[in-house]
Amino acid sequence: MHNFADWAPAAVVFDCDGLLMDTESCWTIAEAAVFARRNLGYGAHEKALLIGKSVPDAGIQLATLFNEPQSAAALAEELLQLVENIIAEHAKPFAGATEIVSALNGVIPMAVASNSPRRLLDIALSRGGFVDILPLTIAADEVGAPKPAPDLYLRACEMLGVHPHTAVAFEDSFTGATSARVAGLKVVGVPSLAHVELPADIVFPSLSDPRLRTGIQNWRDRAHRHRINLCGRFPT
Repeated sequence: MHNFADWAPAAVVFDCDGLLMDTESCWTIAEAAVFARRNLGYGAHEKALLIGKSVPDAGIQLATLFNEPQSAAALAEELLQLVENIIAEHAKPFAGATEIVSALNGVIPMAVASNSPRRLLDIALSRGGFVDILPLTIAADEVGAPKPAPDLYLRACEMLGVHPHTAVAFEDSFTGATSARVAGLKVVGVPSLAHVELPADIVFPSLSDPRLRTGIQNWRDRAHRHRINLCGRFPT
């Protein structure tokens, strides 16, 4: 594996929740409320079982935890309504997220592949100010299967017009990193839960890590040089 700064991605695909946007705290509040309504405790173990899952899969997990096998869809909707309101009022970008996306804008094609449904994804990206700079987005309810299946990343690469093996994914959860790796992308891990190992090619503690920012700058410089060479080779 080459040094991270030496990578030359044809495209970059970002996760949203827990990676670009600090929404996991919003999900935690909503999940805790669902448990509290049933007078059940909610802690790190329960959080680990739910993080990174699509809303339907979270509903299935909750139905199992609550021993309510027939209530998965209702639990998913209950959770969705709670988190939708919380994200709309409280979600914000992670430190470094805006800077990285801005640095790559117009230089390397980008997309967002999220395990959230469209209605939540649009709210989160709007709150973060990413709507104009990241117009190409794919939500979990727009593909055949959510993460950890590879569908979201395969669709993102298809829409970007690149082969998955030439693209890089940024992910915060085991579920998301697995999806990207199965799809064939290189994976940059930025864990949202401490002490969780991700199936990533390289891991940084945050998007504001200086090593990550230096690598992104090298990607920019290399992409610019490539464009200059192409212009010199094919003058207009």
